[in-house]
Amino acid sequence: LSLYLLLSGHNQPGGGFSGGLVAGTALIVRYLAGGRYELGEAMPLHAGYLLGAGVATAGLSALLPLFFGGSVLQTVVFDFTLPIWGEVHLATALLFDVGVYVLVLGLVLDILRSFGAEIDRHGEVEGIEPADDDDDAEVGAR
Repeated sequence: LSLYLLLSGHNQPGGGFSGGLVAGTALIVRYLAGGRYELGEAMPLHAGYLLGAGVATAGLSALLPLFFGGSVLQTVVFDFTLPIWGEVHLATALLFDVGVYVLVLGLVLDILRSFGAEIDRHGEVEGIEPADDDDDAEVGAR
């Protein structure tokens, strides 16, 4: 769903922001289900790298038309046919949307890691350890 919203955003409702929020929501659910270690397995990249890459991609895609005599954020549309896929309508605005998508994903990841790490740290200080799958099996067997 996230990638669909990203790719259909320049013609229909959606785009990089809504697609990034849907992907970020999936990370939030993964964090709630498994904690910070599970989040680290799901997204091993540093949030700062994603934020920087998103800003750089969106910024460069906004300024790229200036090098070819266009205006800022001017878009070019390419229409072509792929053998199995069929008609493809590709706008250069997709590059900007990809930058926003990566930026939003990095922001959600940074928020989860900063707020979530503090919650997990408090739990570790109080002696609350994450539940193991083996403990659940033993409880069900009793």
